[in-house]
Amino acid sequence: MRSISVSRDIAATPQRLFAVLRDPARHAGLDGSGMLRGRPDGPSPLGPGDRFSMGMQQGRIPYRSVNVVVEYEKDRLIAWETWGEFRGRRLVGGQRWRYELSADGGDTTHVTHTYDWSRARLPRLVIELPGYPRRMGPAMTTTLERLAAAVRD
Repeated sequence: MRSISVSRDIAATPQRLFAVLRDPARHAGLDGSGMLRGRPDGPSPLGPGDRFSMGMQQGRIPYRSVNVVVEYEKDRLIAWETWGEFRGRRLVGGQRWRYELSADGGDTTHVTHTYDWSRARLPRLVIELPGYPRRMGPAMTTTLERLAAAVRD
């Protein structure tokens, strides 16, 4: 299986959490991996099929990722697929970042954050050998901690 998920209960409504997740300008502040940099380019708030790019950095190498919202259910689910493009051609990528929100009937929401590289191009070379699956669990846990703090503030 080529995916990893982490979950957390967050003291906020799904609507409030979804509003933060739909705003690409908030993504770098939430990112537990430390790879997101700079400002996004594209629509905000995000909706089905929207395309946006993010400034990224791996080590000393800055680049931009291109992302497309591929799953969307208002206040319940948002996922985007990320790609590295050059001159309009997708060279690497295909990974999905997914957030699933489940209300508990009160003011707490169960959030599941998933990194899925099952559709990625060259997954062994680009994702697994560099060790991203091993590092993503802790990074995603930090992302959910930051999401909880963002809706608390």
